[in-house]
Amino acid sequence: MSKRHLYLLALAIIVAALAAMHYKWNTLRFPVVPDAKVQVWTVQAHVEYQPRRAANTVTLQLPWHTPGWIVLDERFVARNYSKLEERNAQGREVQWAIRRALGEQDLYYRATIVRSELRDEDRLDFEPAIPPPPELEEPYATAAQTLLDQVRERSSNTVTFARELLRRLGETEPSEEVALLRERFGQDDSARTAFVVQLLAIRNIPARMVHGMHLPEQASEQDGRLLSWLLVHDGLAWHMLDPRTAAEGMPRDLFVWSTSGKPVLVIDGEPPATLQFSVARNLADAMATAERRLEVRDANLVRYSLLSLPLQAQQTYQVLLMVPVGAFIMLILRNLVGVKTYGTFMPVLVALAFRETALVAGIVLFVLVVGTGLLVRFYLERLRLLLVPRLTAILIVVVLLMAAVSVLSNRLAIEVGLSVALFPMVIMAMTIERMSVAWDERGGATAIREGIGTLVVAAVAYVVMSWQPLEHFVFVYPEVLLVLFALSLVLGRYSGYRLSELVRFRALAGEPDPIAPPPEKPAAPDARA
Repeated sequence: MSKRHLYLLALAIIVAALAAMHYKWNTLRFPVVPDAKVQVWTVQAHVEYQPRRAANTVTLQLPWHTPGWIVLDERFVARNYSKLEERNAQGREVQWAIRRALGEQDLYYRATIVRSELRDEDRLDFEPAIPPPPELEEPYATAAQTLLDQVRERSSNTVTFARELLRRLGETEPSEEVALLRERFGQDDSARTAFVVQLLAIRNIPARMVHGMHLPEQASEQDGRLLSWLLVHDGLAWHMLDPRTAAEGMPRDLFVWSTSGKPVLVIDGEPPATLQFSVARNLADAMATAERRLEVRDANLVRYSLLSLPLQAQQTYQVLLMVPVGAFIMLILRNLVGVKTYGTFMPVLVALAFRETALVAGIVLFVLVVGTGLLVRFYLERLRLLLVPRLTAILIVVVLLMAAVSVLSNRLAIEVGLSVALFPMVIMAMTIERMSVAWDERGGATAIREGIGTLVVAAVAYVVMSWQPLEHFVFVYPEVLLVLFALSLVLGRYSGYRLSELVRFRALAGEPDPIAPPPEKPAAPDARA
């Protein structure tokens, strides 16, 4: 396989991994650092009424189409009421019903809301419909037709037609037609918006009234106010207009509460009732918020991810996912720097053991156990044992040494000594065996040098693997391991000098001294000889 093919494969893997990471960071808003906070809003609707009869049904419109926002959690509080939710393509509502209601009644709906940066949720996708035109008697019918004709002359398309109509109806010094029509729809913003929807229906323009509120960025708590907005369909998409200013576009802080076009609150018998909104802004855990946002958007993305595992399994994988990071560090130190170690992955396993004992104490315990075991190994060599029995004997000695260190540490009130039992016993035994073999075959200096290299690699890997921000990042974005995989493929074809070899062979790479005398030529042999 050519190097070009390998490099293209590594590049494709890196691009795919970075694209997945960018999607999770930019779209799903997964936090990059641990303990990150994100802004959430809590909106509460409080219904208060005095029933005129025993049996009552309360209908409240609920958020359904919320472009730019995601409802993470909902709570309904209505004592002794039954609750029934209904939803369709136009909107969603809840019906509270009670057989016997006495005295003042209080019902609550609370929603936790967070921003959504998903572009496919920034548009309203319900089907346009033309409501029935109003039945206006004279002289209101003539005034409405005259106003619509005047607006048509000053507009170029559906949206500009609706904006001009809103502007005319909101003038401070209205014309005779507008002043007459105001007697019909009143001065309230909601009533005026509903009447504009009816006037647009006369010209076969799909429109509807929606309700929403502003969610502030700075204020931590305030009373919310539900405002009416106008939606106009131009044949391709919905356009939102502000009835108060005739401005086009949806404000960034606008949370759409209801798009059904129905009254927000309806109570049987129309008793005296109030609907109050309150808004509170606070901070929440970014990871939990992102997980809940993802679950609301697509539950399968959570079910088939690490986030669906139990907490104990998640904690285990937070450690296991750091093993490839430690292996990649070992790859760099061995293949590029030239550090000699015992085995390929043994330093990484020792680094995992250091997570329980800390770095300095772990090195001390490692040297103590391995050094003592190495002395025992030299003694067992004189007994001329076979390999398997010898390894078994060394393993027994390692366990006894670890138990002795733990007991002694307990008596001396040194808690770190109790963690020596967490060291991998088999790795300890194999390390002792390999050090003794290297001692016999290549000498004590080589064995000690490789042992020191093992500890150096394990120490560096421990420092990196125990860094909490990196541990969080790898768990949340496991795609970063694909980047390490691609880099490992590239480094697998590297056959150049290591840094240690550049120091070792620096004399061969040096240039001759220009002022040094030329070497003497050997004397010519005697022809007579």
